[in-house]
Amino acid sequence: MNPLRIPIWREARIGLERVALGRDPVLRGHYTPRGDGRPVLLIPGFMAGDLSLSVMAGWLGRLNYEPCRAGIRANVDCTARAVERLEAQLEALAERHDRTVTIIGHSRGGAMARVLAVRRPELVQSIVCLGSPLIDQLAVHPLVRAHVEAVAALGSLGLGGFFSRDCALGDCCAEVREQARAPFPPAIGFVSIYSRSDGVVDWRACLDPAAEHVEVSSSHCGMAVNAAVYAAIGRALARGAPVTARRSSVRAVRAAAALAA
Repeated sequence: MNPLRIPIWREARIGLERVALGRDPVLRGHYTPRGDGRPVLLIPGFMAGDLSLSVMAGWLGRLNYEPCRAGIRANVDCTARAVERLEAQLEALAERHDRTVTIIGHSRGGAMARVLAVRRPELVQSIVCLGSPLIDQLAVHPLVRAHVEAVAALGSLGLGGFFSRDCALGDCCAEVREQARAPFPPAIGFVSIYSRSDGVVDWRACLDPAAEHVEVSSSHCGMAVNAAVYAAIGRALARGAPVTARRSSVRAVRAAAALAA
């Protein structure tokens, strides 16, 4: 993968993508199957927060899903710490709704979604990753790589809420790194949406062998407000609904596990 060839200038399209989404019938729920009330946890990308997925959250709500924010202002924390908080939130959502949860993650958020599915498969119904570098998380444009290194430098200096250089090779994130490479649970839906015109992530890094790959025409940041991406998400969620209906409730699964123990 050659990150120097990633055309970052194409990220300027995000404004046009947002305007196009506002005019597209998919935003109003047309031509998209209605949801089944399932909780959907939204995880933003690197340096982004919940606000970046607010349009998507509103759209999911109109489709009769239950969108749930990750509680992230800027996704720059140590991956292990962030995943632990997300795992607690995932567990609370599954308990409150008594059903498994779908996770949609943008960029770094998608990589976290994959880790959560491996870590807690009994709580996850499916995941959808948007422009996520699942194979190589550093397969990004050099300018973005510079931002990653700047955040790591701040974390290494002891500033709280930032990942550090130790997260890449040290013990703090060793388990998370192992789970990111682990085989994906076959019973969980897994869709990776990518774009060859992604200006941040090398699209080939999104092609996790365990995932169903869906190609769209979108900028990287624009995946949060792109009509084709929304249509692909709608199809992915609709395919997952019958699986949810067939599964036992989360409480029932835990009860059975307790009896077996």
